[in-house]
Amino acid sequence: MYRCSFFVLGYLGKDRTIKTTLRGLVLSILFSEARIGNMTIKNRFVRSATWENMATEDGHMTDKLYDIYEELAKGEVGLIVTGYANIVEEEKPNAGMMGIYNDSFIEEYKKLTELVHQHDSKIVMQIAYGGTKTTYNVGERVIFAPSDVPERGTNTQGKAMTKDEIDYIVKAFALASKRAQDAGFDGVEIHAAHTYLINQFLSPYYNRREDEYGGSLENRMRFLLEIFSETRKLVGNTFPILVKLTATEFFDGGLTFDETRVVCKKLEEVGVDAIIVSGNIHGKANELVGETFDGYTLQEEGYFHEYGHVISQDVNIPVITVGGLSDIDAIEKIAENTDIQFFAVSRPLLAEPQLIKRWKEGNRAPVDCERCSKCRTKRGNFCVVYKNRNRRK
Repeated sequence: MYRCSFFVLGYLGKDRTIKTTLRGLVLSILFSEARIGNMTIKNRFVRSATWENMATEDGHMTDKLYDIYEELAKGEVGLIVTGYANIVEEEKPNAGMMGIYNDSFIEEYKKLTELVHQHDSKIVMQIAYGGTKTTYNVGERVIFAPSDVPERGTNTQGKAMTKDEIDYIVKAFALASKRAQDAGFDGVEIHAAHTYLINQFLSPYYNRREDEYGGSLENRMRFLLEIFSETRKLVGNTFPILVKLTATEFFDGGLTFDETRVVCKKLEEVGVDAIIVSGNIHGKANELVGETFDGYTLQEEGYFHEYGHVISQDVNIPVITVGGLSDIDAIEKIAENTDIQFFAVSRPLLAEPQLIKRWKEGNRAPVDCERCSKCRTKRGNFCVVYKNRNRRK
């Protein structure tokens, strides 16, 4: 009876019918099953990729990390996206980041995926090359970039890549994805947002190349498409590949939303399974909420969901919105009034790992998260504000 009711909820969601009653609880379309490729997810909640800063120096798992992911799975998160995992050993933009740059990681990640699967959650590994969006160990390593243009926030300047170096990174993404598949992950998320390397190739501001990887949007998206194509060859057609994109770069001369829409349509065409629509407003969200960029407005709840809604109408693959989501009533309204299928949460789950379970049980009290970003500490990234987060069961 319980499972059947959830199935009906998911079906009715297409007609914007989002609530029904079961055993005295008001249940939402947010707690119905949905699919990304061949991956069935038990609800519409995603733990967005979150840098935990708790891996070993060389990116291996620790007991703290295992505990974090198991707690998220116990807390009814439908799909967990790992923190960023670096694809080549020599590149790491922050301390304590997970790695996937060689086969030594496979066995320990098997333990991780098994822990998550025991609680009927799915887990996807985010893979990336950070590039110049870093101030970590700058000067001690070669940092790749499409062109000799410093990153606007960090002022770090990278090395303009040769064709051989582009091929090297393309293959590294594909090999990392294959390792993730071998370790039991349910898919991979290619990080092409937030001024990381792939985002810089897409951007006319950062990409000043004059070869086949620069100039027109068709050329600027070539790097991303080659990464996807090489990855698909290694993991096969049924392994879900998600891509995270910046909706717009929010400054003159950067990647525009119209260009991002074109990229999304192309990604659907080549076989990407889902698109995450994000932004690059870290530390500036409060001052930018209410501002309009490329014809759409950053919202208090769900910063980028206006952009996500447009993309969800452009493509027929699932769209995930992320950023500024903490109120379940507001999330339900977005689900009711847009075609966005999944909702990704980060900082609220640092404060309350059991948040999704609490919502499912009908407790809609405000989330213990002030979006203060004090969760970034030298001992790892966790909530340091609320001490009583376990009081809600």
